[in-house]
Amino acid sequence: MEKYFGLQWHLTDRCDQRCKHCYIWQKYGSKETPSLRQCAIIIDEFLLFCKEMEVLPHIAITGGDPLLYPHIWQVLKILKQREIGFSILGNPFHLDGEVAAKLKRLGCKNYQMSLDGLETTHDHLRKPGSFKATLDLIPTINQSGLGSTIMSTVSLLNYKELPALARLCVEYEVKSFAFSRYCPTRDDTEYNIPPKFYRQFLADMWKVYSELVDCSTNFSLKDHLWKAFLYEEGLYKLCEEKGVVLDGCNCGIKHMTLLPNGAVYACRRFDSMVGKIGQQTFKEIFLSSEMEKYREIEKLASCKDCELLNYCRGCHAVSAGATGSFFNKDPQCWRC
Repeated sequence: MEKYFGLQWHLTDRCDQRCKHCYIWQKYGSKETPSLRQCAIIIDEFLLFCKEMEVLPHIAITGGDPLLYPHIWQVLKILKQREIGFSILGNPFHLDGEVAAKLKRLGCKNYQMSLDGLETTHDHLRKPGSFKATLDLIPTINQSGLGSTIMSTVSLLNYKELPALARLCVEYEVKSFAFSRYCPTRDDTEYNIPPKFYRQFLADMWKVYSELVDCSTNFSLKDHLWKAFLYEEGLYKLCEEKGVVLDGCNCGIKHMTLLPNGAVYACRRFDSMVGKIGQQTFKEIFLSSEMEKYREIEKLASCKDCELLNYCRGCHAVSAGATGSFFNKDPQCWRC
């Protein structure tokens, strides 16, 4: 089986939206953007890192809105020349048929947009009119040959709307649908879904997915707590192999995030800077003590005593946001 290493690359923090749950414009935004020359160096350094680690590269280009980055097309041409697969995580506002076709020619695999509930809720959280703009673009993305992906950020504000949203994505022939949880700050933990409610939410979503099993939409089980739910339902089997991480959170394992200012994070969903490109190589950062601490899974509260440690581990970015520590219990885990 081919092994991939993912880089989530934030080319710019420029964006048309001011989403209420966004970490960028609220406190972690950067006015810096890399030059085209810096981007070329970064791409070659990441390619070298992947070669040294014997993994295949995949880059998720994002922002802000990556289409607002001034050198976006030159950067994507370099990726095509280097034969590096990439996806775009963006918005609907600067995408049309011509842009989608150009992305496809340059090797883009998927174009991801967000829907955080049904129209009223989504437009409240993101931007008025963005719900309709997103749905209207799905046929355009599909016709271009790109994979249309919808991602939802789920919280106490919208979780009851996700089953209907999943059905809507099927109606619009979205290629892939997934959700991940809102990462709170300690000032807004009231949006956290209680653990037992979250398990019931997963059960409700699984029922919808099962009903729609023959549709063309792929329902990606992105949240690692899916493993816990499916294990308890007798639908997820553990391997005989012990002491080896086989699944679950990729933080510190096969993923890094690069910000516009060169800062490298273990995960973009919480404050986890582990180095800086230009001062260190990707390999130096990945093998650093700063990154190593995120691989110390035996220190994860509750997870360390769970039989699913090597398969799940929940989302400790949510732990970090809610409690201030990556190693504290996942606030939505109902098992411990």
